[in-house]
Amino acid sequence: MAPAKAVMFSMKRSQLLVALAMSVMDPTGSRLQAADDAIRNAATFYASFDSEVKGDFGGGSLKPSTRFNHPAAQGQFVFEPGFDSNVFRIAPNKGVHGGALEPVDILPRNGRIFFPARGNIAFREGGWSGSASFWLKTDPNTMLKTSFCDPLQITQKGASNGGLWLDFNDAKPKQMRMGSFPAVPEGGKAVSENDPQAPLIRMSTAGFTADQWRHVVLVWENFDTGRADARIALYVDGKLIGELKGREIAMNWDLDKAGIYVAVSYIGLLDELALFNRPLTPAEITRLREEPGLLSALKKRR
Repeated sequence: MAPAKAVMFSMKRSQLLVALAMSVMDPTGSRLQAADDAIRNAATFYASFDSEVKGDFGGGSLKPSTRFNHPAAQGQFVFEPGFDSNVFRIAPNKGVHGGALEPVDILPRNGRIFFPARGNIAFREGGWSGSASFWLKTDPNTMLKTSFCDPLQITQKGASNGGLWLDFNDAKPKQMRMGSFPAVPEGGKAVSENDPQAPLIRMSTAGFTADQWRHVVLVWENFDTGRADARIALYVDGKLIGELKGREIAMNWDLDKAGIYVAVSYIGLLDELALFNRPLTPAEITRLREEPGLLSALKKRR
């Protein structure tokens, strides 16, 4: 063999050996796969909204229902199976991954769609934690038809009475806020949103436009422990917007009466909604932002 060819062969052989050694010694691929699996395994509910207005994965019902204010009894509600397909529809191939939920109007009588909480959220008396991840594409200052809207609200009795939510408020320009208001004891009074100690995290909506997807993650920890050790955190596009610590926050839900309310008076696109049974780490939040379709494998676990 000519000297030049021998050197080239030797180099190629050594490069191959290095590559093989690295694949054995540096299991980056397997580590990434394990990290992705850890995220998927923590999911308790997932809705891709690729082709239907329904959940793809969860431990409870995956079909949405609708809640309306009672037409005569103030403070009472009427629950109906299904949803208005003229208001809530799928926008094929317009999602951050696949299709997306596209609410195009608001429902009468303060109507809102929801997925049952039972089996789909990790609530547990004595203490629990979790996260919610989803994508939004809207201009809250021009597209919304109401003063307030909640892309996500998880509650039994209301936003200020055992409510965990993300909303756009009535400010001009609007703010995006994460709220985690504890359940109000019998005869008690709810914490005002204007209270300086209200469990709220605020963010300007200056960066929200109708042509840009934004990734939102809510994180909560140590709810319903009976101790002042709760934590909430809001992330947008992988960045920590704010967090609150050292609060006593109890939802006190009856899971058979609580709901995961989606796109309440929201107009725009919403995609890749997921709930988890633990706080996601900053690295996991970044991973979900980098790979919007990471959870789509959960469809196969139905």
